[in-house]
Amino acid sequence: MSDDTNSLPLRPETFAVHPPQPEITGSRPLGVPLHQGHVFAFDSADALAAAMDGSDTYVYSRHGNPTVRALEQAVARLEGGAAALSYASGMGAINGVLLTLLGSGAHVIAQTCVYGGTYAVLTDLAARWGVEVTYVCGTDPDEVRAALRPETRLLYLETIANPTGRVSDLAALAAVAAEAGVPTAVDNTFASPLLCRPIEHGADIVIHSATKYLAGHADVLGGIAVFKDEELYGRARHHAVEQGAITDPFAAWLTLRGMQTLPLRIERHCANAAELARRLEAHPAVAAVRHPSLPSHPDHAIAARLLPSGGGGVVSFDLAGGREAGRALMEAVRVATLSVSLGDVRTLVMHPASTSHRQLDAAALETAGIGPGTVRLSVGVEHVEDLWADLEQALERAAKAG
Repeated sequence: MSDDTNSLPLRPETFAVHPPQPEITGSRPLGVPLHQGHVFAFDSADALAAAMDGSDTYVYSRHGNPTVRALEQAVARLEGGAAALSYASGMGAINGVLLTLLGSGAHVIAQTCVYGGTYAVLTDLAARWGVEVTYVCGTDPDEVRAALRPETRLLYLETIANPTGRVSDLAALAAVAAEAGVPTAVDNTFASPLLCRPIEHGADIVIHSATKYLAGHADVLGGIAVFKDEELYGRARHHAVEQGAITDPFAAWLTLRGMQTLPLRIERHCANAAELARRLEAHPAVAAVRHPSLPSHPDHAIAARLLPSGGGGVVSFDLAGGREAGRALMEAVRVATLSVSLGDVRTLVMHPASTSHRQLDAAALETAGIGPGTVRLSVGVEHVEDLWADLEQALERAAKAG
């Protein structure tokens, strides 16, 4: 049945439920429209049945939505992938990928210093499904080769690790996995497609927490996974539709809006972070600084190849005074904000051991390179001199507390 009810002699009670939906002709919206409605109408029963059987026609927003599809296509193009799936959160995307590829008794090779949420999911799958995980440093292809088994189903890496800033040798490690027929998934959240496109380095899947740099304004929760080929995308899409962890259209619309300034923001994030890292390294209250731009960084040579445009906007550093010094610094900052997450236009500071990596015990924290006095700074786009002045006064307080 058509939705054109303008010519029908409807009573007010009915007309209020069926307002006119004018078509736009002769022009087009400059921005991507927000299609907030979750269901779509059809003119024939056959068309509806065909849509439910899997055609590209929109029928129900859990299966697909025009605004969400625009976001998926935009990120897939940025990453150089065949297709993408948008999820309700970054963890939704991580779980979506893992649940697509893994089953009972599967084996995963993962980078040692993965995000705490990823570590928690892998630990949970180990307990419930018997999934085994071998952790590797992320820079040694021979270590990956030695870890491979017949039941290995995935190599899982992060372009820039959270929060240590370790940089994976994506091309070398993905090549080893590919030789064995094992797909590689890369969490590219810290780098964004502006600094690195992992598919160009051999990855099969790229994951983002869209909450972070893609959206960039602390007003969106979302995740996205980009697939190198349509076959793997199709498998993941089937699971995503059934799991239902799909991005809300308004969140997709906000992410698309934020992405329009991504190149400008990433350039400023990187420049500010590199400058603050350089100054922090020379400060007496700081024991160690980790940012890929620093020559002292253990993966500086890899970063120079993989991240030629910048080392990202996150700096982590260890305070000489340990945990108490870290607590004092985070409570002393005035421009920076004490908060979880990253990639915001504002500078955010946090203590990983008690927040993002709280799932790790003391031994796992040490293995991941996270100490009791480690501070993670997600550097925003403010003026770098204002940020440094804020850190200087906070470091003085931290030195006294430690």
